[in-house]
Parts: sequence; C-alpha cells; structure tokens
Amino acid sequence: MSAAVATRPLLWWLEARAALVAASAVLLAARIFAATHVGFGDSEALYASYALHPAPAYLDHPGLVGSVARLLGGGTAPDPVHAHVATALLATAFPWLVVLACRACGAQRERAYAGGLVAALAPEIAVGLFALTPDLLLALAWTGVLALGATGLASRPGSGRATAAFAAAGVLAGIAATSKVTGLALFVVLGAAYASRPARAHARSAAPWGGLLAGALVLVPVVAFEARSGWPMLRHRLVDTQADAGLSLRNAGALLGGQLAYLSPLVAVLAVLAVRQAWRDRGDAIGAMLLASFVVPAAALVPFCLWSRVAEPHWMAPAFLGLVPAATRAAEGPVQVASRRLVAWSCGTAAAMVAAVHAWVLVPGAASLAPAASYDARLDISNELRGWPEAVAAVRQEAQAAAPIVDPPGNLAVVGPHWVICAQLEAALRGALPVGCDTPVRDDFDTWLPRPVWQQADVILWVADERFADPALADYRAARTRRVRILRAGRTARVFTVTVLVRRAQA
Repeated sequence: MSAAVATRPLLWWLEARAALVAASAVLLAARIFAATHVGFGDSEALYASYALHPAPAYLDHPGLVGSVARLLGGGTAPDPVHAHVATALLATAFPWLVVLACRACGAQRERAYAGGLVAALAPEIAVGLFALTPDLLLALAWTGVLALGATGLASRPGSGRATAAFAAAGVLAGIAATSKVTGLALFVVLGAAYASRPARAHARSAAPWGGLLAGALVLVPVVAFEARSGWPMLRHRLVDTQADAGLSLRNAGALLGGQLAYLSPLVAVLAVLAVRQAWRDRGDAIGAMLLASFVVPAAALVPFCLWSRVAEPHWMAPAFLGLVPAATRAAEGPVQVASRRLVAWSCGTAAAMVAAVHAWVLVPGAASLAPAASYDARLDISNELRGWPEAVAAVRQEAQAAAPIVDPPGNLAVVGPHWVICAQLEAALRGALPVGCDTPVRDDFDTWLPRPVWQQADVILWVADERFADPALADYRAARTRRVRILRAGRTARVFTVTVLVRRAQA
C-alpha cells in the first residue's frame, strides 16, 4: 500500500471533522443572532405556555417540553431570547451526539464525522432544532438511546458495562416518550434488538429487560394522568382533529414533498441508500436495532400521514435518525470513497437550503425580493416570528384602559379565535391577564380557562390578525378596535386587531 493511500483515511477524518467544526461554529453564530431577533413560532409559544400550567401531558404532547420550558423560565414561561439561546446550544451539540452514536455503533472516525456533518446540515436539524419543541428533546433522547443500546449490545453479556448501558437506554427511552408519543417506538426497537438471534446471549440476562421496565416506570405519571382524564391526547389526535381524514394523493404529496424539503433532495437520496444498507446489515444485533429504529416508526407514521390531512411531514424525522449510524458503520455505505462526491454534494445542497432559510428570516430586506404581486404575507410562516411584542403591548394598554368598567376588578379576559393566537398571548402575558381561546375544536385553553368562564367576563379583549374573521359573540358589542401594523422590508407583514368587547347588559 502506498503512503498516499495509507494517509487517505486520516486526511478524510481531518477533513470531515474540520468541516463539522466549521459548520457548528457558523450555525451556532446564526442561531445566537436569531435568538436576539425573532420571537416564538406559534407552536413554540404553545409549548412555552405549558410552563404556566404544569401537567404530565397536554392535548398535543406529553409534558416534558413544558417542564423544560418552566426550567428555562425560572418557574414561568421563558422569554424567546433565553429559550432560543438554550436551544441554539442544544441544536449545535446534537450532530456531535450523532458522531458519538455512530462510533458506538462501530463506525470508523472519518465516517462518524461525515455522518455528523450530514446531520448538522440537513434542514430539518439545522433549522428545525432551533425551536423549543418536543422534537428537539426527542432527537437528543432518540440518538442517545441508539448509542447506549449499541454500547450494551457490543459489551460482554452480563457485564457491568452492558448492564449500565441497557439501564440507561431504557430510562432514556422513557424520557423520549415523555417528550413525544413517537418515543414509544423506542421500546419496540430495543425489544426487537434484544430478542434478535444475534443478541440471544444478552436476552438470557435480566439487564436488557430491566432497562425497559425502568423506562416504563418513567411513563407512569403520563399514563395515569391520561387514564384519569379519559385519554384526551388520543382523542385529540385520532378523533377531534380528523374530521377531513382519508387517503388521498394530497396527503401522499405532502409526505413525500415534506421529506425532500426537510432533508434536502440529495440527503433524501442518502437516506434511501442508508435504508438499503441497514437491511443488508440486519444480521448483527446493532444492525438489527438500527434497522428497527427506521422500520418501527415508519410503519406507524407513514400510514397515518397518508390518512390524516393534519399530519405533519416532520413527524417522520425520528425514523431517519438511526440511518446515519447505519450508513456510517457499514462496510459499504454512502461515506465510502466512491460516494464521497455524493456526500459532498448532499452537504452543499443542504447547506444552501439552510442558508436561504436563515437569510429569508434574518436579513431585513430579504422579503423585498419576493414579487409584490404574488407575495401573500399570510402564507409566509416566518411572519409568525414577528410583531408579538407590539401586539401584546397594545393588549396591555387596552386592558388598563378598560379597568374602570370592569366590575368586579379583574373580570376581563383576553381571547383569540384560534390557539395560534392564544398561545402567543399566553406565553407573553405569563399569567398577568387570563387568556381564553375560541378554537373551533377543543384545545388546551379549554382546560386552562374554559369557555364558559371567559364568556362571562365583563370585557373581552379579542385579539386576531388578518387570517381570522371578526368576532361573533352575541352577548357583546364592539366598543372600539385598535390595529397594530407590522412592517417587513417596507411591506405589511401582518396586521393585528385588538377589539374591546363589552357585555351588552353593561353597555
């Protein structure tokens, strides 16, 4: 073997590691900058609101994200800056956790760093994990479970190392499931790996099964709460929000198109290659675990996404996490010499998409590049990150102005037509004013401030934007309406309305 050939693995490792360091530094800088310039997204605001109403579970998710939000907020809802600085650090650390998982699964150094680089630049991670969401917590826990499961399976059966790894993997699987219901799949993934033929020696010991039992105990508060409450999370996901459900080409297009957008097209190609490689390597215990980590969630989520119009394409993300170590540990995989060009192009394409998203959101004049005739601010979801400080300031001023006509004092409610409005108000007001919600279906606000309660208020401050119609509450008349216009690059990004509604009997 020539000296040039012998030094290639070292050079590739150094190149991949240097690229990951550079990508991490650039992304961290962009995230910290974003943390000081944008607010919560609508879903993020709902999770921040969980901090004001501690519970083991909510309609959309189990309660871990609410506990984290409460921790970041010092006992109340966090402000966007503090929350986003924390998520910026966690999101930047995540690809390095991927590297550790790849190494635990048997990948060589250069492949592990290349896998971490692909993960760092995939838009679903580079952009999506910036937000304070259950997905960030699930991604960290899911990848940690794979690393710990692989460590246990690679250890001598019955050894202290195996016992500790299996115990930690089980507990972390429970934590994953308290962040998002998808985490329940990890119990099936680990169970399938432990029961596989290559892991038979481990299966005869108590450690793997004890770890799963420990993880199940983590879930007891969530399950008990759901059982006492009549399983509201299941009803919300499978019944209340599924009025228009049914198999359709529209759903299939959303699922496929979502993966191409969230992964980027060439990273999606790498994912397909990784699935093929995971199938080939299913003959050993770690390979069986990594294959199961894709097949188990995909088997549940793909049919659901094809059936439900409200399913989100990013729900598929956990299924792809195990494909990175599956590809990098393979004897023949997409990080081989023949595929280095594909990996490089994949990273470049993904990085370009990530840069475009950051530029659109963070560069003040970027919105001016969109043709004025075709730009619809209501369809630009980045606009939900702006304008709430001004809108909330108007709400506070109107509440103060309405105080003299409220009897008894405090008999006033701030109400929005949909949870996307109410969540932003609740997170920003932090309990200073009661917030109710008139979402067409039941939401968390029906527990926090039930409709029969806020419908008895003397004064309702109805807050909306141009996406929603004027309030239609028969018992109230509109005393006045205040508009708050938010500009972006000289264009109207959104217009908030704060309508003071007074009970007719009092008017």
